Amino acid sequence: MKSIYKLFLTSVLTITVSCGQAGKEDDRGYIVKRGDMAPDFIINEAGGESYRLSDLRGKVVMLQFTASWCGVCRTEMPFIEEEIWKPKKDEGLVVIGIDRDEPLDKVLKFREEMAVTYPLALDPGAEIFGLFALKEAGVTRNVIIDRDGRIISLTRLFDREEFDGMKKIIFAELAKD
Repeated sequence: MKSIYKLFLTSVLTITVSCGQAGKEDDRGYIVKRGDMAPDFIINEAGGESYRLSDLRGKVVMLQFTASWCGVCRTEMPFIEEEIWKPKKDEGLVVIGIDRDEPLDKVLKFREEMAVTYPLALDPGAEIFGLFALKEAGVTRNVIIDRDGRIISLTRLFDREEFDGMKKIIFAELAKD
């Protein structure tokens, strides 16, 4: 009986310590955190060019993880287009929608339906997504990367307050020389 009680207390203590150390990002399925160097990967724009994320150093990068079947993504995309991309695209900002595991024809149709002018990129097998978040975690998340390649903001779902906070971070980063 004593050994069962010890095992129970050890388990409770381990769970308590683990939960207490979990950051906000971890609670939302992220496996990266602010301050980390962004994992490098090849970006294959839908119907466009291919390049590495690291090729964008010197620019502020917004990765918007999205999918055509995601209602919250569809809600957020016009705000990204009108409030972030259009006003800041000529100031060193790159916005790339990373479409989770959908074929080219579907991604091109999605871009047309959403009327976004920022590029959408293909992510077969959600391999890029898996560099930033648990593969079973949901889309509608944004990763903001500074000019040096470090993650400076992570969002999840579309919450107006969080979105506005992310915009402030992007605009402040763009204002740095």
